[in-house]
Amino acid sequence: MSKVIVVTSGKGGVGKTTSSAAIGAGLAMRGHKTVVIDFDVGLRNLDMIMGCERRVVFDFINVIQGDAKLKQALIKDRRLENLHVLPTSQTRDKDALTQEGVKKVLDELREDFDYIVCDSPAGIERGAHLAMYFADEAVVVTNPEVSSVRDSDRVLGLLNSKTALAEKGDGSAVKAQLLLTRFDQNRSASGEMMSVQDVLEILAIPLLGIIPESTSVLKASNEGTPVSLDEKSPAGKAYMDAVGRLVGEQIEMRVNPGEQRRGFFQRLLGRTA
Repeated sequence: MSKVIVVTSGKGGVGKTTSSAAIGAGLAMRGHKTVVIDFDVGLRNLDMIMGCERRVVFDFINVIQGDAKLKQALIKDRRLENLHVLPTSQTRDKDALTQEGVKKVLDELREDFDYIVCDSPAGIERGAHLAMYFADEAVVVTNPEVSSVRDSDRVLGLLNSKTALAEKGDGSAVKAQLLLTRFDQNRSASGEMMSVQDVLEILAIPLLGIIPESTSVLKASNEGTPVSLDEKSPAGKAYMDAVGRLVGEQIEMRVNPGEQRRGFFQRLLGRTA
């Protein structure tokens, strides 16, 4: 059964599009047919991070407005057989996204793909709301900073009240999990950034993964490559661990894959079980 996953955040610049690309590639690497959709109309970045910006002819808005068929706008990744990208418009108005149009596109994608990853714009405006409205699950991307965590808490409120599942009124809800990005264990220990425990205490959702601060993330973005393809980098390993948890695998939580700090993480896993 196809699953729609929104990758969202309240604050911009937390690594949401990087995470969407990494999660989409990670799912495809595990054999799942996956499409990643860019909902950030006017500020599209997903196609650049995934290295397909020169192949964009038609986009998400063209499909919604009937100017192109869905298959004309889908771009097949040149590295992964199971991965596709649906870019968005760089020039259209954000109002070009409509709830009816989004539903029609998602319903058509559900017929062909195992996972549909929606890369939401930051914030709580129209594009972000439409990206989360039809979601089955949500990955809430947050930096260990007070402002980022506070804004993510606002997004969680919307996930719990303004989605198609929430509007059923039968107790259904989008399953939300936390992806903590740009985490530096030494800075956290010195009090320069929030600890994992502090973030979990405020947001009170399960922890999907901890992505360490790493130069490999910027390098991958500049090269147009999802960082999860760099399986030797700590960030790439951390994303692949998160993808494994997303599909239900039991994988030990690690700040920096390769390091074992069992006492701390056993306590951490105990909080999220």
